Amino acid sequence: MDINFKNLVKKYEGENLKTLKGLIKINSIYDEKSVTKDSPYGKGVQNAFNYVKEIALKDGFKVDTCDGHCLEISCGEGKTLVGIFAHLDTVPVSGNWMYDPFGGEIHDNKMYGRGTSDDKGPAIAAYYALKALKDNDLIKNYRVKLVLGGDEERGSSCLEYYFKNLKKEEVTYGFTPDGDFPLIYGEKGITNYCVEGKIFLGPIKEINAGVASNSVIDKALIKTFDKKKLLDYLDKHQDIKFEVLEENDDEITINFIGKSAHGSVPQLGINSGIIALDTLGKAFDIKFLKDLANDYKDPFGKNLNQYYKSEEMGETTYNVGLISYKDDYFKMTVNFRYPEIVSSKKVIEELSKDSPLPIKVLSESSYLYYPLNTPFIKTLYEVYVKETNDTINKPMTIGGGTYAKEAKNIVAFGSHFVGKEDHIHEENEKIDLEDLFNSMSLYAHAIYALGNLK
Repeated sequence: MDINFKNLVKKYEGENLKTLKGLIKINSIYDEKSVTKDSPYGKGVQNAFNYVKEIALKDGFKVDTCDGHCLEISCGEGKTLVGIFAHLDTVPVSGNWMYDPFGGEIHDNKMYGRGTSDDKGPAIAAYYALKALKDNDLIKNYRVKLVLGGDEERGSSCLEYYFKNLKKEEVTYGFTPDGDFPLIYGEKGITNYCVEGKIFLGPIKEINAGVASNSVIDKALIKTFDKKKLLDYLDKHQDIKFEVLEENDDEITINFIGKSAHGSVPQLGINSGIIALDTLGKAFDIKFLKDLANDYKDPFGKNLNQYYKSEEMGETTYNVGLISYKDDYFKMTVNFRYPEIVSSKKVIEELSKDSPLPIKVLSESSYLYYPLNTPFIKTLYEVYVKETNDTINKPMTIGGGTYAKEAKNIVAFGSHFVGKEDHIHEENEKIDLEDLFNSMSLYAHAIYALGNLK
């Protein structure tokens, strides 16, 4: 059957925008204070689930709330099960936004807001792609489920619960709309570890920096009892960006200013946490801080003597995402990403030998790799070429981690188009509406093609 998928989904563009705007207005950042048994990730994530659930029920889908960990939307009958895995939680908001990060405002044919690109926009595009197929009776002899998670940004405990606790069925084929087009067939391994312990840091009262381990720190707050010495140092180093938040006779509170970026590409950001450690270490002559800043200022691990690179997946990266110090207790969380040639265990063992404070592994996720001749990989790439006529951009590997590591037989398939800015995990996150609508047709075509793959 020859189907024009662009025409098929066009009538749903208005609904897509309306639904997405409403979803962006819901702050679905993890909120520990409002966690309950029925809302394991807090009130905001639960509100996002409830919002989409009501729309899906109205549209005639089967819905499972999965004990508040995921929202499963399904339809169809048959042996083959196509799965789409997206998420409704987002990273926290920081920085100076041009528009309300929870407004869903449209300017210059782009929608702005936290989650527009990662991953609410792609999730809703996939939903309306599925709805278009269902409404036009194109889901025959196969099943489809769209699983929307609530804790992807903190380590995907949502899908772990979905498969391990609820014993949900693995899919035959599928994708997650949480990466790049054409598709991603390999993802680096990810280990989150922390350097922490009791240590006295002289006149430093407090450090509080970062919002998530997988984001480059853009603001680092510090408090010190020795205002004069710090300001004297900063006066001699005019290149350091900072803002004074509060000061009195001897104390001062300062925010060091950097630039956020996704933790998989820390070289694209300016880590204000590292700047803070380096500044404090040199201003107050604290060897621990000077050494730590020097070790981690190169995001690829060269100063740590733990740099590796493979032809297939590229270089190791080390993103310092969180730093805290209070009451003589220091903790720094690092997001370490590595190619297929690296043993995370050996790297941690080597780092531990020279670390002045204990290193503790917080979470681990091994690398992912599918050969390019895998049938469902070939099918997804063929769909991309047919819908875009783009034969220049090829399937790729990335440093980011997606739901593809949490579910079998899926890879990341969009929704980011090569060369487009989306500012995920940064201020002014946005999605181009043309890209949003194009991804709808790609996802409709992909679901249909995978459902009919023999």
